[in-house]
Amino acid sequence: MRSVAIRAHPLVFGTVVFLASESMVFAALLAAYYYLRGMTDTWPPAGIELSATSMTIGTFLLAAGSVMMTFAQMAATRGGRVQARVMLALTIVVAVAFLGLEWSDWSRANFAINGSAYGTIYYVLTGTHFAHVLAGVVLLAAVAIFLRTPAFTRDHFAAVEAVAYYWHFVFVVWLALYATIFLIR
Repeated sequence: MRSVAIRAHPLVFGTVVFLASESMVFAALLAAYYYLRGMTDTWPPAGIELSATSMTIGTFLLAAGSVMMTFAQMAATRGGRVQARVMLALTIVVAVAFLGLEWSDWSRANFAINGSAYGTIYYVLTGTHFAHVLAGVVLLAAVAIFLRTPAFTRDHFAAVEAVAYYWHFVFVVWLALYATIFLIR
């Protein structure tokens, strides 16, 4: 008996390859953070204050978004367009709330991007992630619009799957950043 290879949709395959390259970007940024941390006696430098409270809430928001994205994907594969769109809309809401929390943290920070190596790497790490969440909001909105079109069928949901992979990636990367910035001091 011969096995039949099942190929991923090109959009899904391309997304996975793209996420692999994005993993390298974040790995390099985290390596730079840990290198700077290892080369500095006091990390973060004296006087820098970070409150983990809002970003802990943000972590739960991204987790909720990841769960809602899973429900959206499951609904889309069953042909449940309305339920999928509702879950996507809720995911967008929590993503925008996360972005608001991040922006608020930046505005309250008592250090600047050019004030120290810590400030630079902090803003580059969180800013790069911010850009990815913002791109995720755009992708989620595009998929929600796509689900309104007659072109969507139960057998054609590669866009939902690709965006789901992207969104879960954004959440997992945040877990690594959150642990690095707020838990490992």
